[in-house]
Amino acid sequence: MAVQAVDLELLRRFERKLDPEFPERCEIPTRVLGYGEISTVLEIGDEPAGNLAYKRMSMFKTEQEAARYEALYREYIQVLQARLGLPVVPSDIVRLVDADTGRIVLYIIQEKLPSATIGHKAIHHLDRDDVERVILAVLREIARVFAFNRQHKGRLEVGFDAQISNWAIVDFDPETPTLNEEINLLYFDTSAPLMRKNGQEQLNSDLFLRCAPSFLVPILRLLFLEDVMTRYYDVRKVTIDLLANLYKEQRAELVPDLVDAVNRFFAADIEMGAFKPIIVSEIRGYYRQDAWIWRLYLTFRKVDRALYRMLGKHYPYILPGKIKR
Repeated sequence: MAVQAVDLELLRRFERKLDPEFPERCEIPTRVLGYGEISTVLEIGDEPAGNLAYKRMSMFKTEQEAARYEALYREYIQVLQARLGLPVVPSDIVRLVDADTGRIVLYIIQEKLPSATIGHKAIHHLDRDDVERVILAVLREIARVFAFNRQHKGRLEVGFDAQISNWAIVDFDPETPTLNEEINLLYFDTSAPLMRKNGQEQLNSDLFLRCAPSFLVPILRLLFLEDVMTRYYDVRKVTIDLLANLYKEQRAELVPDLVDAVNRFFAADIEMGAFKPIIVSEIRGYYRQDAWIWRLYLTFRKVDRALYRMLGKHYPYILPGKIKR
């Protein structure tokens, strides 16, 4: 299934009219659907444009840099779909260059999924047993990714962010919150196409730093960048991140039982010493540290935005408001 035709003129008009500090005040109807580390997800325009989700990425310095990202993104999607068989939401990507300012923005465009089917919202309508079924369905996809990585180690490996908010449950209806016997998932957070070829990371790591305040870049590069670039190649860290997300989604009471379910899922690997059993305290500690880092990071980004404004400079990034954790 392909993404419907994209209205490029609509996107160009949107970019010209957009105030990144107040995106929903744009004269073109706009709604923020979500925030990522390097992108913001928007609904732009009325129907039929409102049937699409636009991931706006504005950190590119040159057209060559943007073109390299675009090519890598398309290859990443192809690997996930054709070689791993993952259920990925149909996507397209377009590049806009402002003729006057030279500003470069990429948009990843996907069909907009019903909000209630997104994993972190769906779990609020499910009981403990059904949440476990969803987590196990995600684990089966995770296992597929890392089986591929083991088979192609040193030649081709993909990084994978499997947290619950990156999945949709096909045909889920919160009005009748029962799961099908076979749970079908769709994966849609593809904006960080981490991929190694012959052991070399293909994604430009500077893109993760580009949105950061300049005074923080040396610290982030020294203390955090390597972890960001490597954690999604580690099946255990990816699984811990998946479970830690339940704290953010206010379903911490599920974590102990789900830790047991995860360890049962990886029991064979545990017996062979390939997977160290996960314990609840490390999930809690991981979440607390991650939440603290991102709160501090967002605070500094807001300071940076204020400095841009004081200097009369254009600040190109859309920042989230207060995030409930």
